[in-house]
Amino acid sequence: MKFRIKISLTGIIVAFAAMIIPADCIYAQSPECAMPSENVMATDSAEQDSRSVEFAGMPWWRQLIANGFHINDPRVRYPAFPRFLVKVYDWGDRVFNSYDPEYVVGTGKNWKVMAKNYNWFESYMLMYSFDDRLNIRSQFYTDIGAYLNFMAVSVGYTAKIGNLFGKGRSPRTNFNFSFTCSRFQGSFDLTTTKGNTHITRLGNYHDGKHIYVPFHDISQRSMNGHVLYFFNNYRYSHAAAYCFSKYQLKSAGTWVGGAGINYQDIEMDFESLPDEMKSYLPGKQTKYTFKYCDYVAYGGYAYNFVLKPRRWLINVMGVPAVGYRHAYSQSNVGSKSMFALNGNFSCAAVYNHKALFASVNANVKAHVYFGGDYTFFNSLFSTSFTVGARF
Repeated sequence: MKFRIKISLTGIIVAFAAMIIPADCIYAQSPECAMPSENVMATDSAEQDSRSVEFAGMPWWRQLIANGFHINDPRVRYPAFPRFLVKVYDWGDRVFNSYDPEYVVGTGKNWKVMAKNYNWFESYMLMYSFDDRLNIRSQFYTDIGAYLNFMAVSVGYTAKIGNLFGKGRSPRTNFNFSFTCSRFQGSFDLTTTKGNTHITRLGNYHDGKHIYVPFHDISQRSMNGHVLYFFNNYRYSHAAAYCFSKYQLKSAGTWVGGAGINYQDIEMDFESLPDEMKSYLPGKQTKYTFKYCDYVAYGGYAYNFVLKPRRWLINVMGVPAVGYRHAYSQSNVGSKSMFALNGNFSCAAVYNHKALFASVNANVKAHVYFGGDYTFFNSLFSTSFTVGARF
């Protein structure tokens, strides 16, 4: 009985020692785990005091550089206006960028550097009937670029592959601006192209089989702007899939709603085609103009599949849109009010490894035009490949 009591007392003493001594230093016989001497502690304290005094004497912008741009560091002595901007940012971050930490967390990094490859093509289909239809597709355009991001600000440069390899300037423009937070995603796109397409089907020409006929008398100019709202924004992160600024820890989905404006101006002139081909044109018309502006409402769903937290993520999103279309007088149908039907569909796969990340995604923007006795479809399909690092 006494032996048992002695063992219990010893256990109590050991447990008490474990609570008051750091775990790495319980076995303090080795020099590495010995408690630091008073002289060493005094030296370290003096060095810290010296660094603190040096930091306090810096201008506020140098303090930001020294602390790695951690804008909420209480040691940074902001002037009045920068302090106001930081407070506005903090308010916006709380209101528009809050998540359930069991589902979404930040990466802990403010900076990102990325290299991106962007590829896209356009397709058009003019259909009077399934057999009496015209299919046109543009060439496959390729751009590459590099970007530097700090929080919500990004700067970068994109070059056209054809220009880099001396293939001549391609008559096209592609501009995109986007913004993403927990609640919203906004985007504006401007695309212009001219020529560089080929006809892949022309009614029953060549027995309705696939053909490849270069066609350059076509021009297209489009502007698209939309704002989407994520209803389950506390658990779903769009930024985790497309901005690489968050980690989605658990799978989650959300209903998506929004509004947008879309402008399209497409002209096609088939007068230059050989006579034998013109006789197969749907509707027997040689010139078409589709110029209109849409005012639409979006409604759809998005989902993040987490295959492995902080490592693999797959996203899918589909948001059809319906609304009002105003066709301008230059259009074949003349000035007219019409029904608008559009859609935006995307998917992405993201891989994270510590500070590194890689992504591949695809997107389709589609528009349907009901012209009375025919239907006109046009779409833009794009893919992008991204690699980068956070720091």
